[in-house]
Amino acid sequence: MTSSTDATQETTQAHVERKARAAQAASVQLRTLSTQIKNDALLAVANALVANQNRIFAANAKDVEAARERGLSGAMLDRLKLDEKRVLAMSEGCRQIAALPDPIGRTIDGRTLPNGLRLQQVRVPLGVVGVIYESRPNVTVDTAALCLKSGNAVVLRGGSEAIHSNTLLTQIMTEATLAAGVPDGAISAIETTDRAAMQHLVTLNGVVDLVIPRGGEGLKKAIGAVATVPVIYAAGGVCHIFVDESADIAQAVEVVFNAKVQRPSTCNALETLLIHQHIAREALPQIAKKLCDAGVELRGDETARQIIEMTAATEDDWCAEYLDLTLAVRVLDSLDDAIEHIAKYGSGHSDAILTRNYANAEKFVAQVDAAAVYVNASTRFTDGFEFGLGAEVGISTQKLHARGPMGLDALTSTKYIVRGDGHIRS
Repeated sequence: MTSSTDATQETTQAHVERKARAAQAASVQLRTLSTQIKNDALLAVANALVANQNRIFAANAKDVEAARERGLSGAMLDRLKLDEKRVLAMSEGCRQIAALPDPIGRTIDGRTLPNGLRLQQVRVPLGVVGVIYESRPNVTVDTAALCLKSGNAVVLRGGSEAIHSNTLLTQIMTEATLAAGVPDGAISAIETTDRAAMQHLVTLNGVVDLVIPRGGEGLKKAIGAVATVPVIYAAGGVCHIFVDESADIAQAVEVVFNAKVQRPSTCNALETLLIHQHIAREALPQIAKKLCDAGVELRGDETARQIIEMTAATEDDWCAEYLDLTLAVRVLDSLDDAIEHIAKYGSGHSDAILTRNYANAEKFVAQVDAAAVYVNASTRFTDGFEFGLGAEVGISTQKLHARGPMGLDALTSTKYIVRGDGHIRS
């Protein structure tokens, strides 16, 4: 394992290019790898993860301890930590992906043209996918599994805080998939913490076909400043819940609590609570009590602070992705105001309305422009596993080429196959 202290930029670039070119060579074989081999490989990975739990925990403990010494927040430590439940979830994700239909070769459209040419549009792999991410080691497994099933080679570049976990997980997956007949280079990790590695990976035109950064705005800006390879941003989430005037208050208490507290360090956790003025005096004290009992710090606008005591919110709070037990609260005059607030401050990730008014629900769904829009449900469901995709390579807040949790189909492109009988164009 090389580090930024003992690797020059030249050797870092050589390391990245070696990994990427090996992935490119593997991608040629992956295009035609049988569904059976891919599924057998995924099941082998699922078994290997469980069999190697103790090794995984030991490697992860090194990362967690180093992160704690560096002063990482509790939320970031939570994202980093692997326990039995999370390893089992990674294993189950591989099994779910193995059980999903293979997208490669699937016909999307097929017809015979008036001139007799037979036209067929089919799904094909993208080729080499580079994934750059922070903190969460489970991304290593989820991403590799999805790329394998969709016939893509993957080059993984995790954060320095998870270097031991990610390196071991990649090693376990590589050994399991090689034994199942997957070509060498199909799954690889960049084993240097040098930031120059990330910068070089995103400029390897002709070798890397797509880069997917998973992380906050800082990572997004760093990639955007230098990338020449196509990029799909799995960006952060400034997620909202609007409690409409007709909401069921008891239900709202539970949904808001779940969206904020169940796992606050994730991108689909609630960051801003909006409440209609006509229900705020009754609903807000009940919602706030349950949140505050769980250690949530509330930051509210003037109207919210007239109802209960809390810290004054600043303009920055409305666009903050806390990833922690902090919540911005705003009381609004109408549904239109809520939609306007989300349009101004939201990140296009996940937003919800709690209401018993059908017309208001439909208006919210139609006018809120986000990857996932909810009615009477927690935003925490925006997740590839929860959506039945097995896992996700990221949650895209873009509109091209994929949006929302990115599963198998999002990791494919298409090509046209045209069959004729000596046809020439006149």
